[in-house]
Amino acid sequence: MDFTRPARRRFLGFGITAGLALVCPSARAALAIAPRRLQFESLHTGERLATTYWADGGYVPDELRRINHALRDHRTGDVKAIDPGLLDLLVALRERLATQAPFQIISAYRSPATNAMLAEHSSGVARKSLHTQGLAIDIRVPGRQLTAVRDAAIALRGGGVGFYPRSDFVHVDVGRVRSW
Repeated sequence: MDFTRPARRRFLGFGITAGLALVCPSARAALAIAPRRLQFESLHTGERLATTYWADGGYVPDELRRINHALRDHRTGDVKAIDPGLLDLLVALRERLATQAPFQIISAYRSPATNAMLAEHSSGVARKSLHTQGLAIDIRVPGRQLTAVRDAAIALRGGGVGFYPRSDFVHVDVGRVRSW
């Protein structure tokens, strides 16, 4: 499995890391070598995953595969590679929210068939959703207000942020910077 990212995504990941280092200069050295950890809880399957997906200066392929499985399309079981830049953005979001709570996952990867079915039933589902490319995730963060999650994600400027208070989640992606 190839985990290389296009230049834009590598730059985005570097930009997030550099931005965090600028906010807290004393953390600069730690960010360069600190392991990147995430915890997920799937609200549809009940599965939990705690993982260190980046260590010793690089991504850990076996852990990326575990993440891909955990964030699979829960309706079909289809698995797709989740962009590591999205994972890096989640680490930055977790840091900005000052929490170690697991991300509660409403939706991550969606197969084209699942996405088409959802788009037929909801105007809030994009027909060409970044979920189908492993570039988007819909989340909640226990112990944090939904507005705080939205505001923190917008402040990171790492991609798109959608706010869905009626459905109780925030959409985060590594597409172009925008919010709705």
